[in-house]
Amino acid sequence: MAKIIYGVSGEGSGHSSRAKLIGKHLVDKGHEVKIVSYDRGYQNLRDAFDVLEIVGLSIASIDNKVSILKTLMENIAKLPNGTRAFNRLRELFKTFQPDCVFTDFEPCTAYLANHYDLPLVSLDNQHRMRYMEYQCPDNLKKEALLTETIIRGMVPKPWYSLITTFHQGKLKNNHCSVVPALIRPNVIDLKPSKGEHILVYVTSGFDSLLENLKAFSRETFYVYGYNEDKQEDNLHFRPFSEDGFLQDLATSKAVIATAGFTLISEALYLAKPYLAFPMQGQFEQHLNAYMLDKHGLGKQCLSPDFTSISAFLYQLPDIENNLSQYSGCGNTEMVNKIDGLLDNNMAMLKTFKR
Repeated sequence: MAKIIYGVSGEGSGHSSRAKLIGKHLVDKGHEVKIVSYDRGYQNLRDAFDVLEIVGLSIASIDNKVSILKTLMENIAKLPNGTRAFNRLRELFKTFQPDCVFTDFEPCTAYLANHYDLPLVSLDNQHRMRYMEYQCPDNLKKEALLTETIIRGMVPKPWYSLITTFHQGKLKNNHCSVVPALIRPNVIDLKPSKGEHILVYVTSGFDSLLENLKAFSRETFYVYGYNEDKQEDNLHFRPFSEDGFLQDLATSKAVIATAGFTLISEALYLAKPYLAFPMQGQFEQHLNAYMLDKHGLGKQCLSPDFTSISAFLYQLPDIENNLSQYSGCGNTEMVNKIDGLLDNNMAMLKTFKR
């Protein structure tokens, strides 16, 4: 069995949701796992695993647009604590002496894997933008190149990459595999039905969207992301609750949200039409929304105007038909790939040199 340090990005909940699933599988298989994360990742994983809390980078946004100044200032303020946390992480590498390192887009563990000549396995959806060919709109090609450069900087020299995706493309090398998007067990257990409400999920105050939704007085919107319990016209604000959110997702007739990979994957699994608002300044969200639209599984929208929202609602029957034929999510292939990497390569892991 292997000793594994598993770095998990704490930005959002998608990375930790995936790590919770994979971490449990690794522990159940008898591997010794030390998880490293921060912010929401640490909060989501600390009760179930042995987790070292570090300090990580975060993205700040205003009205669904990345704020460069706010992001810079917030991350600069973390530097003193970040240095101390990195030293604790180095000590963990020295005392635990892992056989390999897994990373879900967490750079500190990736860099230390390189420093200590340890095999590095990346498990994320970001690496499709580095190792998988995909169609990119002309106006986003510069952002695509910049994003690929950032990914290379965040996770240098992975030994192998396991890439989760809901759209397909040709791989650029033989040191990676594409697997379907992972679905949490509590989502798999849901019994989807078509209710009368539309689920809305936004972050960091997407107020312009909410103002436009009020114009659709015949629709009922359940709004998450503001962590409030109140009603304003046809907007029903819901406080944070994982169970409540998933039940409202499963019984919704559609989803309107930012273009995060995890929520899109879960909506696809539950066959929910999705209107995606990519966060301005985040290329991956633009790619998610573009591919969702390209495959007829939802619609992308760059501005929360009345016309775009109306068009989405009008096309719900067509999107529902396309979703009924979609089967691009599931967990079996990923865990089988992980087992194969570890079971077939343990002897090599013991003597790995970069």
